Amino acid sequence: QMPHGHMPLPSFWKMVEETLQQSGAQLHTFCQTFETVTPSPVTQPLNPAEERKVLSLVSKHGPDKLYQVMSNISGSKDLDLTLQRGQIVALLQSVDTKGNTNRWLVDAGGPRGFVPAGKLQPY
Repeated sequence: QMPHGHMPLPSFWKMVEETLQQSGAQLHTFCQTFETVTPSPVTQPLNPAEERKVLSLVSKHGPDKLYQVMSNISGSKDLDLTLQRGQIVALLQSVDTKGNTNRWLVDAGGPRGFVPAGKLQPY
């Protein structure tokens, strides 16, 4: 009943290939537009209490392990942390207990737990 249901097989495959090429081009254009329109995240300023916590994290873990939370995180599983945008954490492991690299173990200056890796940016 579809219009291409009665097409010869070579014509059908040609139509499929053209449709996929067109969709690929549209996706590429969308990705380029998204990258130019979306502003890069801005590092948030710290209050004095956060500054003290950052100094403590630097002394324990070193400056190359510090990350800033780029959007609020609401922990939903056991051992997940709930953090606010702008907080600084230190990376302990870039993998969770099951080998998932999308959840990182971090030290939040007291509590330690897991957070989504995609919500962290090097500080």
